[in-house]
Amino acid sequence: MGVLDAERATRDLRSYFANQAKPFTGSQFEALGRGLAAEHRDVVTAEDLIAVQLLEVRVPAAVALELLQGDLGQRISDELREIPIGLDLSDERARPYIQDGGPAERAWQLLTDRPGVHKTIAGKLLARKRPRLIPIYDSVLRCALRGRRGFWLWLHEQLRAEDLRLTRRLRELRVAADVPDHVSDIRVFDIVIWMRHEGEHRRRSCAGLSIDP
Repeated sequence: MGVLDAERATRDLRSYFANQAKPFTGSQFEALGRGLAAEHRDVVTAEDLIAVQLLEVRVPAAVALELLQGDLGQRISDELREIPIGLDLSDERARPYIQDGGPAERAWQLLTDRPGVHKTIAGKLLARKRPRLIPIYDSVLRCALRGRRGFWLWLHEQLRAEDLRLTRRLRELRVAADVPDHVSDIRVFDIVIWMRHEGEHRRRSCAGLSIDP
C-alpha cells in the first residue's frame, strides 16, 4: 500500500494532531463548532466557512453571504438533507450519493458554478458537512495521485476493494496514532498523503506517490 504502510504514516498523523511546536490549523477542521454540528447538520454556518480557512482556502465573501442568508444556502441544504449524516464512503450504499447526478455532486456543482469557488473550495466545504462521505482533494492530493479523475468514486472503490483492506489500514493508523474519534477514515487518508507529499509537491516534475492497494 506504499506510503500508507510506511512507519512514517503513523508519525505524520501523530504530528499533525499533537505537534505543539508547529500546530497544524487543519487539525481543528472537524472540531470547530462541533457542539453545534447536530443542530446545523444540513445548514452551512459561519463556523463551516471558518473551518475551510483552516485548510487554507477561503469562500469568496459574496458567496459566503449567499450561503448564510441567500438562495444558495437553501439549495445546498436541500441537497444535504438527502445525504445521511453517518454514511461512510466505504459503505456499499455510498455510491448513489456521490456519483454524477447524486445529491453530493449536485451540491458540488451548485458551489463551483459560483464565481471564485474552485473545486477544492467546494469539496472542502462539503467535507465539512459530510466528513465521513466526502473526501478532501486539493492540489497536493491531486499531484500525489497523478491527477486522478473521479476521485470520490475512485476512493469509494478502493475502500471497498479486497475485503476492505484499505479501510482496515486507515483504521489501524487511527489507533496507532491516537487520532481523535471525530476524525473520519477518509480524513486520515487525506492527512497521511498530504503530510508525505506536501514538500515534494513544490518540486517540478513530481512523480506522485505509490498508494494503490
